[in-house]
Amino acid sequence: MIEEQKRSKAWIGDAVLALFAREWILKQSDISAKERANVFIQMTSNQFLSSLGEPTAMEAEIGVVYETAGLAAAFSHIEAKFLPVFIKRRTKSKQPGSYRSKK
Repeated sequence: MIEEQKRSKAWIGDAVLALFAREWILKQSDISAKERANVFIQMTSNQFLSSLGEPTAMEAEIGVVYETAGLAAAFSHIEAKFLPVFIKRRTKSKQPGSYRSKK
């Protein structure tokens, strides 16, 4: 995929990831209304995406799934590939005695 195509797919993938993140966050009873924005930022950040690969490539991957198979397939892809990593990182950062940066 050439760079311009990758960026276009990433543009769409970023929007799909943002929608998924907002819906997922609203379904979590352990995330207070005050915490929602912070969790959203963590879930959609380049820092998190880089734990899975190059951030633009990860967003482009979501964009390709969305364009070829639709929103439900893109959400399933995020749920299978991205969400387990996010939950693991989030759970680890909540453990007693762990250091969590406020950046």
